[in-house]
Amino acid sequence: MTPRRWLWPLLGCSAILVLILWLISALTWLYVQVAFTAPFLANLLVLIFIGLLGGLLYTFFRYLYLLEGKGKHKAATAVPQAPLDKTEAAAENLKALRQQLSQIEDEVARQALLARARELEEDFSRHELRIVVFGTGSAGKTSLVNALLGEMVGEVAPTMGTTEVGRTYRFWLPHAEREILITDTPGILEAGVAGTYREQRARQLAAEADLLLFVLDDDLRQSEYTPLVNLVEMGKRSLLVLNKIDLRSEADQLALLRHLRQRVKGLIPPQDVVGIAARPQPVPLDTGEWLEPEPHIWPLIRRMSAILREEGDDLVADNILLQSQRLGEQARKIIDQQRRRQADKVVERYQWISAGVVCVTPIPGVDLLAAAAVNAQMVMEIGKVYGCELNRDRARELALSLGKTLASLGIVKGAMNLVGTALQLSGGGLVVGKAVQGITAAYLTRIAGKSFIEYFRHNQDWGDGGMGEVVQRQFQLNRRDEFIRSFVQQAIARLPSPLGTMIPEEMKTPLSREEELS
Repeated sequence: MTPRRWLWPLLGCSAILVLILWLISALTWLYVQVAFTAPFLANLLVLIFIGLLGGLLYTFFRYLYLLEGKGKHKAATAVPQAPLDKTEAAAENLKALRQQLSQIEDEVARQALLARARELEEDFSRHELRIVVFGTGSAGKTSLVNALLGEMVGEVAPTMGTTEVGRTYRFWLPHAEREILITDTPGILEAGVAGTYREQRARQLAAEADLLLFVLDDDLRQSEYTPLVNLVEMGKRSLLVLNKIDLRSEADQLALLRHLRQRVKGLIPPQDVVGIAARPQPVPLDTGEWLEPEPHIWPLIRRMSAILREEGDDLVADNILLQSQRLGEQARKIIDQQRRRQADKVVERYQWISAGVVCVTPIPGVDLLAAAAVNAQMVMEIGKVYGCELNRDRARELALSLGKTLASLGIVKGAMNLVGTALQLSGGGLVVGKAVQGITAAYLTRIAGKSFIEYFRHNQDWGDGGMGEVVQRQFQLNRRDEFIRSFVQQAIARLPSPLGTMIPEEMKTPLSREEELS
């Protein structure tokens, strides 16, 4: 229990102790008085006292037990059990993604995301593993792919598919349980518009890899380091491959590899930084001919085989989890926009209802209570848009709390001033005053509604700054002069007769066809 939860049991214990001492003293006095004339009755009183005391203690300790059990139940249900197996987690994530996509109302957007979800499900069921070769154009990526395809023991398939910026091949590694697809991507950091487009496509392919081979031929430049960090932090399992080591002496090779391992410390394990020569330079012979050395890629093959043997299933599951989470994030953004539009319509409807209620309420003070009731109903409808079913008491509590915040921050007075200035009234009067109150009520309802949208968007949380910061931000966003003038003009057109007749004609503008229909 928290210290606050222990406070009431402690006070209860103290009260019970005082009560017991008082009862013992009172009973002792009573027993002495009665025992002289009716000993049986005195003994009966003692038995009744013991029974009452036992019942009181039982009730108290039963309450403690139930309170502790309720806390444990909440703690147990607050954190659902996550699947321990990554493959099972990936399958559950894909299932949850389907349910999430079903909430999207935009048919085009939903079908596009569903198509991508089906691709992920097919990739998950095909028992294949995708390796993507990534790096600058001069690092020797294509040479590495050619060397891997030529060195592999087993069947090598022809080109599986051609994308706009890369080629994918199928091959088998020794002792690998999965079929492997290897994709050769275009180089990054190329100049021109076409180069930028190819780099974007290359990064997309890299983000979809189960295993990434990041190829370079020299020290890691900042322009290479940044995308490497982005991909690793995204969750990509990566090998850093130093190509063209045949151009350096053995001492220089070891020194550069040590330097690279130090630079990527914390990002890539030291054993995952390997040196290769995918296409060694020809060696001149005494006969005048040139010898083409065999590619030196076995350090990479051994490391890849070890990773696929130890982590193959997890690599695929991790990538499916990552891709489904990214797809889910896109879906969340679409659903959030969809809900925002629905919630904005609710706010717009209730702001005019609030204005009408305040304008036609004849008793001073009752209008504020009526506006609070309107806001409570608005809170319930906004909550329903975000899948939160609130009862009337909770909605009224939230509405009143926000109303107090509006008043304490001076926003109510500020809104009155903004509306009054916009109306540019030269005279007073009860009717005109009611009109100002009605428009102000509509404006404050708008601020409240926009604030509650943020509250529900963040899972019924006001954030670190609390309700006051959210309300203040919404007030600042909705106090621009041009917005206030437009808002007041819309409000005037909706004022119930005869209040609208007290407003200067130059302030009135007809409603649009869409506004009339709404």
